[in-house]
Amino acid sequence: MTPPEPVTDVTPVAEGVARISWGDDLVAGDWMAAVDVVRRDVAAALQDHARVEVVVDADDERAQRVATWSGMRREGVQRGVDGDQVVYARLATDTPVNEPGGFRALLNSFLPRKRAIAQMLVRDTSPEPRVLLCRLTYKTDWDLPGGVVEVSESPRTAVAREVEEELDLTLPAGELLLTDWLPPWGGWDDALCLVFDGGGHAPDLLDRVVKQAREIRDVEFCTLAQVHERAADFTARRVEAALAVLSDPGGAPRYTESGR
Repeated sequence: MTPPEPVTDVTPVAEGVARISWGDDLVAGDWMAAVDVVRRDVAAALQDHARVEVVVDADDERAQRVATWSGMRREGVQRGVDGDQVVYARLATDTPVNEPGGFRALLNSFLPRKRAIAQMLVRDTSPEPRVLLCRLTYKTDWDLPGGVVEVSESPRTAVAREVEEELDLTLPAGELLLTDWLPPWGGWDDALCLVFDGGGHAPDLLDRVVKQAREIRDVEFCTLAQVHERAADFTARRVEAALAVLSDPGGAPRYTESGR
């Protein structure tokens, strides 16, 4: 039996790479019927190419849905002067979508991902407990030690790694004190900040600090008044919320939004 003629256009764009496209009329009707067509044509194109990709407008949700459920994984957004476009692709070596691993990989390519930040609340043992703050090279306000959690890294591991890299201090991360949601701000997407207990230490802990010059200008134990003076308002609120957990005899980890 002669295979059906492709409804889509498949154009080679590089060695082993083809780009598939379709007209608006294909996705204007039954989108599941469109999925069947695109899935068939992608499978046929993968017989001759190692990769088949499609680029669709970022505001064309219907075309994105067809690309996804045709088995093409979302790879990212390509910015443009006339509007952004989303790149989807399937490789000949990808696990079939009808297998659990292939289906999970497909979902993982387009489900939301949220940035995670891990910080450590380190105090000294003076009569008026003070909090360790870092003055950073890339912004004016001071902040708790810590940083962004890497892909596939646990937040607890991340905060201990960041403290060691930036301050040359080996401080195990204790219990989680606070989960603080940060709304989109100043060009950043939203994020979750997890604050771990770094314990109480003698003030001479600062003598052991070796600052990473690329990121750290200064390190100091600060009173709560100094935290409010030097840190961003949401950081100061986060510090207060974390300290409140420590001061509560039965304190459980708290959830806040921008420190509130």
